[in-house]
Amino acid sequence: MTEAAATVPVDGVAMTAIGVAVIRARESERPDRLYDDPQAAAFVTAARAGFELDRWARVEAVADQFYEGRTIGVHLVDERFRAAIAAGCRQIVVLGAGLDTRAYRMALPPDTHVFEIDLPELFAFKEPVLAATPATPTCHRHVVIADLRDDWRKALLSAGFDPSAPTYWVDEGSLGYLNQDWNQRVVLTLTELSAPGSRFGAARYVVDPDAPQYRDLRRLVAGDNAPDPAPSTPDFDVQAWLEDIGWSTEFHSWNDMTAHLPRPAGTLDPRIGNIAAIRR
Repeated sequence: MTEAAATVPVDGVAMTAIGVAVIRARESERPDRLYDDPQAAAFVTAARAGFELDRWARVEAVADQFYEGRTIGVHLVDERFRAAIAAGCRQIVVLGAGLDTRAYRMALPPDTHVFEIDLPELFAFKEPVLAATPATPTCHRHVVIADLRDDWRKALLSAGFDPSAPTYWVDEGSLGYLNQDWNQRVVLTLTELSAPGSRFGAARYVVDPDAPQYRDLRRLVAGDNAPDPAPSTPDFDVQAWLEDIGWSTEFHSWNDMTAHLPRPAGTLDPRIGNIAAIRR
């Protein structure tokens, strides 16, 4: 663990991955857990060693604020993983993978290829921690070091990605609002790489960026002098845009997606949910 602790990312967007690992580790300890992520605790232990006590307390506090919604979101993505596999997708790309461990914990079929795309500092922490655990992936796992704001397509193809095979593209928050130019460029690129039958999900949500939990998250990631976020464009119709560029879409509200869960998920604005898209 010493080697992993020396490379803990204590600044920047990789911080969010550590916060989500804290959430997944907590969920895994619950008797009524929605999923079990044995590697999450190893990430938390390794990360904690690299932080000063007060800054780690801020990580824990932000995890507290986002816990319920984020942990249920992890479970919902797990369900979409299973649905994509059942539909025949054997190629999965996780955009901004963070400390994702689904290649290890979900018993994916051995002929499945999972490509994890993220920044070099993230993998500099992640890989030594995983290597120190006894876990092994149940499928083919590919590390793709790339910045989604740059030319990630070349890195993905070099890692063995097959654009002729149906792909499930996973985004758990890296893209945010799709009205921003670089986010749209990511989606346009993955659309070009998507064979018919490929799957993608875009979040639709309504949040107040000035709410305390979002201010705390920005300050944790970017520092106490973090600038205010760029304003969103509420009249940008993500679902119509996806239809225009070649996807068939269907919207599922948070309330509908969580109605079957064994514990309360809370009722949200009916506009909040997921746009499920299948490449035509």
